[in-house]
Amino acid sequence: MEKLGRGVVAVARPGAGVFVSWRLLASDPAGASFNVFRKTAGGETIKVNNQPITTSTNWLDGFDKITSAAEPVSYSVQLVGAKAGQDAKPEAAPVWDQNFLRVPLRQPEGGTVSSGPDVSTYTYNANDASVADLDGDGTYEIILKWDPTNSKDNGSPGLSGPVLLDAYKLDGTFLWRINLGKNIRSGAHYTQFMVYDLDGDGKAEVACKTADGSLDGRGKVIGDAKKDYRSLTVPTDGVQVPGPRDGRYGKIMAGPEYFTVFNGLTGAELATTPYLPGRDPLNGWGGIGGNGGNDNTGNRSDRMLACVAYLDGVHPSVVMCRGYYGRTVLAAWDWRQGKLTSRWVFDSQNAENPFSGMGNHGLSVNDVDFDGKDEIVYGSMVVDDNGKGLFSTGLRHGDALHVSNFDPTTPDLEAWGVHENEEPIPGHELGPGAALYDATNGKILWSADKGQDAGRGMAADIDPRYLGAEVWANSPETGLRTIQGQRIGEAPRSVNFGIWWDGDLLRELLDRTYIDKWNYQNGKLDRLLDGGPLGATSNNGTKANPCLSADLLGDWREEVIWRNANNQELLIFTTTIPTEHRFVTLMQDPAYRLGVARENVGYNQPPHPSFYLGEGKPTAAPTGRVQPASGATSPTTVQAAPARK
Repeated sequence: MEKLGRGVVAVARPGAGVFVSWRLLASDPAGASFNVFRKTAGGETIKVNNQPITTSTNWLDGFDKITSAAEPVSYSVQLVGAKAGQDAKPEAAPVWDQNFLRVPLRQPEGGTVSSGPDVSTYTYNANDASVADLDGDGTYEIILKWDPTNSKDNGSPGLSGPVLLDAYKLDGTFLWRINLGKNIRSGAHYTQFMVYDLDGDGKAEVACKTADGSLDGRGKVIGDAKKDYRSLTVPTDGVQVPGPRDGRYGKIMAGPEYFTVFNGLTGAELATTPYLPGRDPLNGWGGIGGNGGNDNTGNRSDRMLACVAYLDGVHPSVVMCRGYYGRTVLAAWDWRQGKLTSRWVFDSQNAENPFSGMGNHGLSVNDVDFDGKDEIVYGSMVVDDNGKGLFSTGLRHGDALHVSNFDPTTPDLEAWGVHENEEPIPGHELGPGAALYDATNGKILWSADKGQDAGRGMAADIDPRYLGAEVWANSPETGLRTIQGQRIGEAPRSVNFGIWWDGDLLRELLDRTYIDKWNYQNGKLDRLLDGGPLGATSNNGTKANPCLSADLLGDWREEVIWRNANNQELLIFTTTIPTEHRFVTLMQDPAYRLGVARENVGYNQPPHPSFYLGEGKPTAAPTGRVQPASGATSPTTVQAAPARK
């Protein structure tokens, strides 16, 4: 895992003082205790706590004399007993004057793409983001995708501007820009970018699909810059004429496709290889039962997913994926000692294969069989760490997927998903619109909404009266249910992201620019934060997700990154609510960290830890490999029960 710093964040709370929080690390000793230090404008350093802090990783300092940026005040945190190792030279965190940090951006200039009479003008919006330590200093950098305003869904013809990737430090320092060029179409399903330390040198790499004419962060061309594979002409009475008269128009239906690993610090190309698998045959990616089998317009063939997984249990691999309505292919790659090698390729090959048509608009990475190696939960089926199919549930394609130990009465992981089952396809007649299955063995535990297309679904512990997570979908029949399937009321209107924000172990709900608390007693949402009046706006149209949400700073609670509506900056919001609970930073739980890495993929989904994190004491231990710190208030401290069969 990453070697993270203490991640101290200090925020002024008018009338109360300064709220300080920091990371508890997996490397900290059991019962770790901390001291908090304030450095005033005059240079004086004062320890603000009388006794070492042992039961939390946050502190409210009553100091209220912060006047201006010209007289800075900063805070640092030190592990008691730290010597030559962690915290020997504690990092100083300046005080934020509000509960969000502005990260300035370099908005790209827009442009125009045209073919004959068809002219499309575009500007750029800041879009999905990821984080990783690019320079090895223990602090995260931000990798941001810029989305042109004329980006397209796979099902829609038309020209689009190029996709750009930027890297920034948290203070706004610009590191590099990658331009994927005219032969990579822009849209939610084309560019899935993985940012992770793939070779273990302490500095993260960036990996994504590229094509002829892509430019790395130093301006070097990948492939042949002169090639243009966009479908700019369509046949009319035997004559090629420009115009958007065909479902292929503006798409890239020919030419080589590449997979490239870039240096995370400089953006320089490190290695490029042919993308696996190729798109041909174009009509070979249709749905199960022959549905969509004659699609040759790139709607189904150009649906990409990606993730990072520890397939050998020790080293991370990148898995690049194609297809999920029918044929499904996953290709695992290793970047080791300057060499990019293929690890394995999983291919469901045809629509008759039980592993075809089970993919999602996203995926999850989890050690579902507890062998120390990761599996890929690819919607309604699972691929084992060795590239072989582990099981297929037959639940078919869907839009939302959540995997964790949602039921703490068993050590197994559960997968909650919604599905598009309104079409009566032979062998899959009117399946459930929402279902929970055991991610260890594929057993369907319960389901709802037969024959429905449930487009959204969410899983989180939002009601302390019922042990385990609650699950819901945007469909009337499902409503709000316990993890055992009991319907307990109407579901929250928020069916998007979860975020740990306040002081208890219940998860709050994140949608658009809102963070809401589910008022389980009155069945309504209580607003905790609205970033809109502060300039924040959400991404990806009706999906309305943030650039990223994750445990980026401070204690185990999560931050959220929204773009400013003017696209001149990112806004990183953090909580200033004290909590008595203390956990190792979620970014050092493997399943959660890999969930953050794949958060930008497809229809963005929130990360979940490998262990149960919620109210109530479970009767079985968590599946996660990172436990809460010794002495912490925790629902995860009992002995493991045997995995259920």
